[in-house]
Amino acid sequence: MRRLAARGAAGDAGEVAAPAADSTDCARGRHPSPRRLIDLCAIWDPGVFLPAVGWKTASGFARRRLNEAETLNSVREAQLELLEAARPRGPGSRERGPVLRMARQQQPPPWVHTAFLLCLLSLSGAIEIPMDLSQPPTITKQSVKDHIVDPRDNILIECEAKGNPAPSFHWTRNSRFFNIAKDPRVSMRRRSGTLVIDFRSGGRPEEYEGEYQCFARNKFGTALSNRIRLQVSKSPLWPKENLDPVVVQEGAPLTLQCNPPPGLPSPVIFWMSSSMEPITQDKRVSQGHNGDLYFSNVMLQDMQTDYSCNARFHFTHTIQQKNAFTLKVLTNNPYNDSSLRNHPDIYSARGVAERTPSFMYPQGTASSQMVLRGMDLVLECIASGVPTPDIAWYKKGGDLPSDKAKFENFNKALRITNVSEEDSGEYFCLASNKMGSIRHTISVRVKAAPYWLDEPKNLILAPGEDGRLVCRANGNPKPTVQWMVNGEPLQSAPPNPNREVAGDTIIFRDTQISSRAVYQCNTSNEHGYLLANAFVSVLDVPPRMLSPRNQLIRVILYNRTRLDCPFFGSPIPTLRWFKNGQGSNLDGGNYHVYENGSLEIKMIRKEDQGIYTCVATNILGKAENQVRLEVKDPTRIYRMPEDQVAKRGTTVQLECRVKHDPSLKLTVSWLKDDEPLYIGNRMKKEDDSLTIFGVAERDQGSYTCVASTELDQDLAKAYLTVLGRPDRPRDLELTDLAERSVRLTWIPGDDNNSPITDYVVQFEEDQFQPGVWHDHSKFPGSVNSAVLQLSPYVNYQFRVIAINEVGSSHPSLPSERYRTSGAPPESNPADVKGEGTRKNNMEITWTPMNATSAFGPNLRYIVKWRRRETRETWNNVTVWGSRYVVGQTPVYVPYEIRVQAENDFGKGPEPDTVIGYSGEDLPSAPRRFRVRQPNLETINLEWDHPEHPNGILIGYTLKYVAFNGTKLGKQIVENFSPNQTKFTMQRADPVSRYRFTLSARTQVGSGEAATEESPAPPNEAYTNNQADIATQGWFIGLMCAIALLVLILLIVCFIKRSRGGKYPVREKKDVPLGPEDPKEEDGSFDYSDEDNKPLQGSQTSLDGTIKQQESDDSLVDYGEGGEGQFNEDGSFIGQYTVKKDKEETEGNESSEATSPVNAIYSLA
Repeated sequence: MRRLAARGAAGDAGEVAAPAADSTDCARGRHPSPRRLIDLCAIWDPGVFLPAVGWKTASGFARRRLNEAETLNSVREAQLELLEAARPRGPGSRERGPVLRMARQQQPPPWVHTAFLLCLLSLSGAIEIPMDLSQPPTITKQSVKDHIVDPRDNILIECEAKGNPAPSFHWTRNSRFFNIAKDPRVSMRRRSGTLVIDFRSGGRPEEYEGEYQCFARNKFGTALSNRIRLQVSKSPLWPKENLDPVVVQEGAPLTLQCNPPPGLPSPVIFWMSSSMEPITQDKRVSQGHNGDLYFSNVMLQDMQTDYSCNARFHFTHTIQQKNAFTLKVLTNNPYNDSSLRNHPDIYSARGVAERTPSFMYPQGTASSQMVLRGMDLVLECIASGVPTPDIAWYKKGGDLPSDKAKFENFNKALRITNVSEEDSGEYFCLASNKMGSIRHTISVRVKAAPYWLDEPKNLILAPGEDGRLVCRANGNPKPTVQWMVNGEPLQSAPPNPNREVAGDTIIFRDTQISSRAVYQCNTSNEHGYLLANAFVSVLDVPPRMLSPRNQLIRVILYNRTRLDCPFFGSPIPTLRWFKNGQGSNLDGGNYHVYENGSLEIKMIRKEDQGIYTCVATNILGKAENQVRLEVKDPTRIYRMPEDQVAKRGTTVQLECRVKHDPSLKLTVSWLKDDEPLYIGNRMKKEDDSLTIFGVAERDQGSYTCVASTELDQDLAKAYLTVLGRPDRPRDLELTDLAERSVRLTWIPGDDNNSPITDYVVQFEEDQFQPGVWHDHSKFPGSVNSAVLQLSPYVNYQFRVIAINEVGSSHPSLPSERYRTSGAPPESNPADVKGEGTRKNNMEITWTPMNATSAFGPNLRYIVKWRRRETRETWNNVTVWGSRYVVGQTPVYVPYEIRVQAENDFGKGPEPDTVIGYSGEDLPSAPRRFRVRQPNLETINLEWDHPEHPNGILIGYTLKYVAFNGTKLGKQIVENFSPNQTKFTMQRADPVSRYRFTLSARTQVGSGEAATEESPAPPNEAYTNNQADIATQGWFIGLMCAIALLVLILLIVCFIKRSRGGKYPVREKKDVPLGPEDPKEEDGSFDYSDEDNKPLQGSQTSLDGTIKQQESDDSLVDYGEGGEGQFNEDGSFIGQYTVKKDKEETEGNESSEATSPVNAIYSLA
């Protein structure tokens, strides 16, 4: 608490800039002012304690912004706002209201209430004197009154004190002086009164038990510690004992007593089996507050373990185990059928008689209990009965204190914490079952050890001043008050005319320096005592400032703050405040000056910035100090993170945009569930956002953005809900066991924020497919119990899978097994087929029946068959598998087939008859395969089905190829359905013929083929076809090429002629000229313009002659006789030759045809 006060004081003064090297304790947050407030008197802003200007709290509590137009008049108003904002929204923890800001949901932490109380108490303030001034001793640290030590360690009894001059110490033991120098094991720490008892060289710690008291003394008085009772921890061994088996009738109550050995402190009791397995406790079996184990009624299953009481001792960290109890339960139903454990009326099912409740502890109908104020009150009622009774608690004449009362041990215990006088009265517990009820009344009396009403405080007076010490305490019974001075009874102290004792008050009048002393007030009753030290110091000191001079304090706009000016003086100075050197004292309106001189500014504004001067004055002089106040803009989160709901694996971004004073350094951090958030590789933190990639279930929770500077902080919270797959169901139980049904009950797992829509129940059996799970049934997500219909002779084991929108849970752990009795099959195998795998067999197959349709052991199948419509007798065979092959069958004939299930309990129903077929073979050729050519563009094909299909036709295959003489084209394959018997083909050219091959197909393959060719074209058709050649593109191109060659020939002749030369025409051929040929004497032709002109309507042939053009000219004329030939694509394949001259002599033996190119060369 002292450290808490110091932190608050530092924050309350704002941020202090660079205190001087000789700064006093004030700079560190301790202000030894005579009326110094403990500096926690700052506004409780909902969710965070803000000492004035932004003390940074270590906790994650959020701060609510102050409204600029609103001033909180008191801390109580802020607390009331907090309590209203934190009021629960909706019933149950799953109903979450909108989370706007963290501040509006957090209750103030307990230490805040304590700090606030200290703040109020500090208005009157305990007096502290600066350590450089003379003062009596003050105890600062001491051991607790009941000091229990570990015997294995050295003993330490603390006592520390301060004073000027430094005090000396001595001790008493059992009210007698304890001479430390005479005991080599005992020493006292330097500059301290702490005792150290060392046992390293031997000795027994028990020898030093007793009551110790420390005395701290200097020349101004003596201060006393509490009377410290030293005890050594004890953990005695359990006494050896032989325990006989406990014999008890099923349904009767039973108490197993623990009776642990007495220890110091008392050990912690718990029950386990001898194999260190914990004893499961519930409403029926539970441990009492005294350590005994109570059975409200004993069941046969309680014999399955033994019961051992264990005691754990705190200081030695040891566990001692008592010998185990074994139970022998007498019962009318010796079979411990696990299926009855969840029976709705297990007692009647096991033949246990029902009984009305009766109390096992406490016994009777009434008892009383005393408890001390401030302790916990534990009331306990344990009842027996069949069925197990329920316990309810009530208070006579009023309600139970809901803020302090809680139920424990399955409602068998009522605990009321921090008991006060108003908790006294009559309480009663009501034990009830369906057979009746019973009540026990407990009268509670609250006593009290002494507690302070007015604890005496140090008194600092100037010479001649008056004062008083007050020591007021209360308790039950009323405590007595005893005054002492410097450790001696006041009655035996020297008389002092300036001192007067009036009961619990000592009055001092006209004090002088000789009145300095330390007074002790001891108030006690039968339940305890209180001891307080208070000194009286008489000083004559002018005012002095205790804080560094010219401090710089920075505060946040609109906050409430307080400027401190710690000072000291005797007589106590008066303090006044001034701003910017103005003469008027600051008090009233927005300012308030406390008794200790602190100046509070209720709401900081920009105009409050400036220099503040505090002046302390008494009759001996004055002192002053200055504080410079700077006002900063507050840190504000203007875009807060929002609540989000995300599916597992998605990406979430939480925004947090902040506005702050630019002169302050901003830090943005994040909390998760009010703890610092670890930023892993799945998270990305930026200045204004937090991004979570691949959201997982563990990411669910509250996220708080903390925007802080060195002066203030703002927080905003959002809740991330992650939708995940549900947790697996658990605790599967089978009840209502019947011959063909069972009830399965389970406890749903967490739905992980996405409601469960369905449950899938699966089963596994260990005979046909062990380890393989099958779906049994599906149920809505609103149920957790269902009746399952079962099949005979199946050893069932069940599990449950939960389903929601995100996905499926892991399967639950399997239930216990349950086997049904056998019966004859009620069905026969499905999918019975008869198909041949070869041409002379038939394979009969079926889908084997599973475990849920077998209905009994040794499942087998009776297979029957015969040829269809032959009235033959049935052939039959018994098969244990799922197939049977019938051999030596004709090709593809129908059979009647029956398959009947049979087990050791009998045969199944009469099976249905299924038609199957023996094996197939290749089909014969298609009949009447016909090829027709209606025109030159198409060919039509027709055929009939084969005469002997030898199976089920699956189609036809047509292969055809074009041919022209010995030339063959590419073969083309067409496949047709079994119903198709026609096909029309488009010809690629009108000249070629086609050869067709057609075969039918079964599953065995293609059968015999039928072959036909397309008909040859008639002569007239060929003539018409030749007439049509002139319109073909290839023919037109050919004519153009010939014309081009002729043109080239004419151009060459023209060039030769223009040179005027004589051209020998027959250099190698000896062909005589006709009489009409013009001839020169030298045997050369002389071309003239007239002679060179061809006749109109004629053309020059390739051999140089002029031929009259004929309308029926044919390309055949250009060949060497015979008709022209064409390739399959219709191109002309004949050679271009020159028609021989009719007058050519027989002596020309050359057989080389004259090509157009040769003609050109010969002319050239």
